[in-house]
Amino acid sequence: MIKKVGAILLLALVATTLFGSVALAQIDELERQGWCEDVTIRFFAGGTEGDAFAGIVYRGALAAARDLGADVEYVFSGWDSETMTQQLREAVAQQPDGIAMMGHPGNDAILPLAAEAAESGIIMMYQNVDVDQVRARYGGGYVGAQLYSQGRALAEEAIRQFDLTPGATVLVLVNLEQIERAQREVGVIDVFKENGFNVVNVDSPPEWAADPNLGIPSMTAALLNNPDTELVGFSGGQTLGNTQTYFEAAGLEAGQVKAIGFDTNEFIMQGFADDWIHLTSDQQPFLQGYMPILSICQTAKFGLAPLNVDTGAGFIDANNFEQVKDLANAGYR
Repeated sequence: MIKKVGAILLLALVATTLFGSVALAQIDELERQGWCEDVTIRFFAGGTEGDAFAGIVYRGALAAARDLGADVEYVFSGWDSETMTQQLREAVAQQPDGIAMMGHPGNDAILPLAAEAAESGIIMMYQNVDVDQVRARYGGGYVGAQLYSQGRALAEEAIRQFDLTPGATVLVLVNLEQIERAQREVGVIDVFKENGFNVVNVDSPPEWAADPNLGIPSMTAALLNNPDTELVGFSGGQTLGNTQTYFEAAGLEAGQVKAIGFDTNEFIMQGFADDWIHLTSDQQPFLQGYMPILSICQTAKFGLAPLNVDTGAGFIDANNFEQVKDLANAGYR
């Protein structure tokens, strides 16, 4: 009996040392279903509920809320940065316990609102696009790919895989007006330029992510004006998934021009099967929904530091897309 009591006291001492002033009764909540039920969160999914990328992010957030019991309000912005900024302003004014924010508006737009959030004690997390200056000043974690390095790696892999002609034209969809969210595409551009390719930027406004068919006129013109194009680098899963529509509008056949980009969805999987799409870099958007909510809950309940998670998962191409096809088609990958 003495040994048993001593062991219990030792365990209590270790727990107190590890968790500081957190009571053992609170630690027990980790083993209880719905341990985050009294934490309120505003979660930004980025696009619209039905779009290919935001839909996966949303499912990840729904899963986290279900698993943890958090009280989550979901915010959809149509990938418009001004809309996101206004919605963030409204979210801060509502003073939830935490906000999981898409970083698309950039450092300058988010900084003053992050300051207000910090003053109010609101826990901040960011997903999909990092805002390094905001986090350095006011804290918060980041869940998403490391954008610039992800873009560079994609272009390097394309050069390695495909027999591209030095000096040939490469089209890259990019919106340079919002530089923080364009870092992946900038990485792609830099690598192709460094390797002697003629890079043509095709302006790709955020509206194309909500409705990729809006890009048909611009894509058709770019392809017709650059008949020596050997590869197109797309800016996201929505436009990459629309490759066949763009290429057929320009009179191209499957396999005639290589198509690379980011993300996975059911349209990209079909594009691989039909030889319209050839390489994509997966950033696991389900995690970008799940992990920010988990992090806010852990910080709110136990004072744990915010999570920083690189969700980049490597490359998917014609040789391995079958391994993720079922999950992609179901809207989880």
